[in-house]
This record gives sequence, C-alpha cells and structure tokens, in this order.
Amino acid sequence: MSSQFALLKSRRFGPFFGTQFLGAFNDNLYKNALVVLLTFQATQWTAMKPELLANLAAGIFILPFFLFSATAGQLADKYDKARLARLTKVLEIAITVIAGAGFWLHNLSVLLFALFLLGLQSTLFGPVKYAILPQHLHEDELVGGNALVEAGTFVAILIGTLVGGLLAGVEGGTVWITSGCMLTAVLGYLTSRGIPEAPAPEPTLKINPNPITETWRNIGFARENRTVFLSILGISWFWLFGALLLAQFPAYAKNVLGGTVTCVTLLLGIFTLGIGIGSLLCERLSSKQVEIGLVPFGSIGLTVFGLDLAFASPATPPASALSIMPFLMAEGTIRILFDLFAIGLFGGFFIVPLYALMQIRSEASHRARIIAANNIVNALFMVVGAGAAAVLLSSGLSIPMLFAVAAICNAAVALYIYGLVPEFLLRFIVWLLVHSVYRLEKKDLDRIPESGPALIICNHVSYVDALVITAACHRPIRFVMDHHIFRWPILSFVFKAGRAIPIASARDDPVLLEKAFDEVSAALAAGELVGIFPEGQITSDGELCPFRPGISRILERNPVQVVPVALSGLWGSIFSRRDGPAMSALWKARPFRRIAIAAGEPVNASQALPDSLRADVLALRGELR
Repeated sequence: MSSQFALLKSRRFGPFFGTQFLGAFNDNLYKNALVVLLTFQATQWTAMKPELLANLAAGIFILPFFLFSATAGQLADKYDKARLARLTKVLEIAITVIAGAGFWLHNLSVLLFALFLLGLQSTLFGPVKYAILPQHLHEDELVGGNALVEAGTFVAILIGTLVGGLLAGVEGGTVWITSGCMLTAVLGYLTSRGIPEAPAPEPTLKINPNPITETWRNIGFARENRTVFLSILGISWFWLFGALLLAQFPAYAKNVLGGTVTCVTLLLGIFTLGIGIGSLLCERLSSKQVEIGLVPFGSIGLTVFGLDLAFASPATPPASALSIMPFLMAEGTIRILFDLFAIGLFGGFFIVPLYALMQIRSEASHRARIIAANNIVNALFMVVGAGAAAVLLSSGLSIPMLFAVAAICNAAVALYIYGLVPEFLLRFIVWLLVHSVYRLEKKDLDRIPESGPALIICNHVSYVDALVITAACHRPIRFVMDHHIFRWPILSFVFKAGRAIPIASARDDPVLLEKAFDEVSAALAAGELVGIFPEGQITSDGELCPFRPGISRILERNPVQVVPVALSGLWGSIFSRRDGPAMSALWKARPFRRIAIAAGEPVNASQALPDSLRADVLALRGELR
C-alpha cells in the first residue's frame, strides 16, 4: 500500500485530498452537531418533535443534490476544477458565518438555511472531486487515488460526526461549533490553494440553467456507455445499502443490543474501519489496474455478512443498558462487530473499482456531467432506501430482519447487473484464477496499445491461457479459440462473456471458419483487441509449434499492429497437457504457482511474418516453459 500513500506527498493529489477530507469533516461536524442540539434541546428551538427535526435536517442537506447537481456538472466541465474547488471553499467560509449568525440569533430557520447551503456546497464540489482525479493521476494510480478518497471520506464522516456530537454537548457548545466549522473551512481553503490547475475539457460549453432538462441530458451521457451507467447504479446501490445500515445504528445499538451511546460510536467506528481498509486493499488486490473483478467479490461479502449480521443479532435486548465493557463481553458481540467490519471491508472492494471504472470509461469532454448524474442517482437511491426502510419498520419488521432484506436485495441487484454486463463476472473469475491457482508476474504490458485495434499473438500452453492474458490486460481482448474448447461446459460461460470467437478448421466446418475471420475483421475495424494462438493447438511437449498462416490472412484484411506476448511457467500446471490430459493428475494442482507474461515491441503488419513472430514469442518466453 506504500505506493498509494506516496500520492499524499504529491502535489497532484495531496492538496486535493486534504481539501475533500476537510470538506467532508466540516459537513458532518455541523450536521451532527445541529441534529444533537435539536434532539436534546428541542424545546429551546422549536415545538416540532426531535424525530421530525432529524429527518427534516437530513432531507434539507440532500435536497441540493437533486436541484443543482446538473448545474455543478456543467460548471466542472466548463471551468478549471482547481479554481472551482477554491471557490467552494470560499463559499464554505461564508456558510459558516451564516451558521454562526443563526446560533447567535437563536434562529432555527437560519441554521437550516446554512445546512441547505452546505448541501449546495457539497453538490458543487462533487463533480470536481471525482472528475479531477483522471486529470492529475496516471491510469495505474486511479485505483489507489480513489481508495484514499473513499477511505478518507468515511474517516472524515466518522470524526466529524463524533466531534460534532461532542461540541454540541459542552458548555457554550454553539460557540465551539461555529469556531470549529470556521477553522476547518479556512484550513480547507488554504489547502485548496495547492491544487494544481485542472483545465476545463469544454470551455465553450453553454450552461443550461434548467435542472430538469439538464439532469435528463446528463443521465443520457451516462447511458451512452452501458458499463458506465451500470457502474453508477452499482455505486448508488452501495450508498443506499450503507446509508440504510448507518441510519439504524442508534436504534440497533439501543433497542436490539442494549448498548449506550458509546456503543453506537463503536459500531460506526468498526464499520468505517472496514471500509477504509477494504478501500486501501483494492490497489494491492488489483495490481494497480482497474480490476472490476473485485466488484462481484465485494457484493458476495455484502450479502453473506449482511445475512450473518441479522442472524447474529439477539432476539431480545439485555434487561439493562450496557456500557462499553459489558457490551463487548456480551455473547455474540464480537461476531456482530466482525460482521460490521466485514460489510465495510467488502463494501470497499465493491465501491472503489466502480468509481475508477466510471472515471476511466467516461468521455473526458463530459466526465463531470456524468459524475453529476451519478450524484443525482446516489441521492435518489438513498432517499428511496430511507423511505423503504421507514415503511418496513413501521410495518413491524425488526431491524435485524431489515438487514437481512437488504442483504437479499443486494444479491438480486448484483445478479441483475452482472447478467447485463457479464464482463464483471468474467473479470471476477480470472481474478480468482490468478490469486488462488497462480501468482502472475507481468512485464512490459504497457506495450499493448491503450486504444485502437491490435492483434495479440501468444504461445498456447494450457486451457486457461486466454484467462491469464485477460487477467493481465485491463483492456478487453476478443480471443479466437477452437470451437471444441469454446463449448466446454465449465469454461463456455466465461468464453461467451468475453465475446470469444470460435473457429474450426476448413475440414471440420468451413462455414464457421469463414465466419470467424469475418468476426475478427469486424472487431479490428471497430478498434478492438483480438487475441489468437497461432500454433492452432495446445502444446503437448511444452515447446512452440509452428505458427500457422492465419495471421497473414487476418492482416491482409486489417493491417494492424501485432503485439507478441509470451506465457511462461504454465507448462506442468493442472491445466496443461504435461504427463497426460489436462486436470488428470492431482499433483499438478500446486496452489500459487508462479507464472509470467511478457509483451514484446509491436510489429507493423508488413513485417509480421509467422516465422519471425514465432521467434519473437520464443525469445520473450525464455527457458521457462
């Protein structure tokens, strides 16, 4: 994790991280301080019930996300994002002055107006927050950067919530709250001055002031790329799931677990710790690339531990309230805390790759508006989730059963999304392969072009060669493979999900052969990567067979660059043909087998002859088969 923490020392990231951290901290300091004041000193401010006031405050804070996210996205695409970040910090200072006036005048309306303005400030900063990362970070830094942002955001929420509640309970709390908010806002502004310039991608953009039509237009931008739009739905679902859990913590700790206010803090802290660690582990587990295979892994954990949290909860609370030590000693508490930590951990695995995927696959010209659409959908999901939870609880459903319902719904949502975009499950399978069966070393894979068509050629050692190459390359590759292997019962789903192209010999099926070449040509013409194994068969002795002339036929129709790739270390593994058919000898199933993949310099189509390409692959492979 050292590499992602090194970003904090970089001017490209450090000042921005500090700015967003302080902003999230200040939002939650003021919001929670106000809720605590209105809960415990309600009669001094209004005749409304504390429960109504708490929900009113939450609604007022989230309302600007619906009203102004579309405008915020346009501003972030039209103007320099570093300048916008500084302006939002100036606005935050002004809002703190208004909040201070509300406390001094003892005027609830002014305080709620300041809360609305804080929501507006967060709305304006939201598109800047995520759209600036791809401008300042390299692609292999995006996962680490997003992980730090997510971990920092939840830590800021936790600390801000705790400090806000603490300041609200001390003598002269309103003065302390105002001073704390002002100090944080000023520090945030000073930090923002260190953010490097982030030039606007669309400086000539004409601002549409109509939030309804612009919101629909932004959602349209997101829908242009199905993977981006489904990433937004996944992100929004996580915020619904997480907000639903967090909203129940006070009542869950008191009415189900029999704990005190300190126990609520413990639950929140454990959950936040899990999200922070899960987010930070993403970079290591994904080898710095945007690994969407972690998303199904995360969703499985959310469902499993969400259900276990429901089952682990006691049927009846203790007879008397438990302070922190008796609470920790109570039967089942450690299991509950572990479940909360695991939900946070797998939540980090779920959310970080989705944010990175949304950023990297969004068009740069309207990336901020797509992120604005994400913020709108996030807010909508959280409101719907809160409403659904209120209806279920008022209908007599217990809080543990509410957790179970949320976990089951999470499984249904995950299956729906993965059914629409099989790429998520494909990446999950290949991620499992290289993290359980193999240890994969990569060399010079940056020679594979970031965009545009290319033909990837590789030696054929085992039945999982295509999966290993897929795991190593973050760009999707359409592999050409023998139609018999393509129809294997176990792997056919994976190959279909990866849009592999089945091929047969002219003797077996001449129609399928011609169809395969047509599909290869269409894929290259569309700017995709196509992978082939020119030997035409899996090696039976570990050595390279002669390369067949199919390469030349492909390049005659589409004269693209050819990237030679070599696999080594797979000969002798359970999926190779050493000492008999694949998977026939259990001794081959050695876990964490070290394998390697290396890419050579791209070769122009005019020089890409089968014999010379075979020599390139052999040189890349080396002595290790």
